[in-house]
Amino acid sequence: MTTGINYGSLMHQAMRGLIRNVLDDVKQNGLPGDHHFFITFDTGHPDVEIADWLSDRYPGEMTVVMQNWFDNLEVTDDGFAVTLNFGDAPERLYIPFDAILTFVDPSVEFGLRFESTDSEDAEEGDVVPSPLASKDRKKTAKVPKAVTSSPERKNADVVSLDTFRK
Repeated sequence: MTTGINYGSLMHQAMRGLIRNVLDDVKQNGLPGDHHFFITFDTGHPDVEIADWLSDRYPGEMTVVMQNWFDNLEVTDDGFAVTLNFGDAPERLYIPFDAILTFVDPSVEFGLRFESTDSEDAEEGDVVPSPLASKDRKKTAKVPKAVTSSPERKNADVVSLDTFRK
């Protein structure tokens, strides 16, 4: 017998499904208009597959940008794989949806952040999705650290959504 409805887990599944649907559409049709994504993920997640030099440089978390150049996007029920350019060096990454911490499309002021919760109703490792950008939160919403294409840089830059507003 269940003790209650785990809304946090249901929201988690729905928001991960939204990201999967968006990426699947991009795979089929490309990125429309000015859309582009900042995707922050947990590099320590057991199913993440990235080059050793990337995991060494970004222990804990990393943000990738899907905008002008990406290749071989593949989307499954559990995650996505994509080839991105890091300082003129293409690298293949596999990112499970469960490893995603934030998903932001600054072109339309849309973002999701998956936060850990200490609630007694949540199972260990559950995350609770929350919107990053809304009309009343625009000023405080920030895009996570972005990985630049220059391999010499050691620290990523924090970019404000205000940079992308027209």
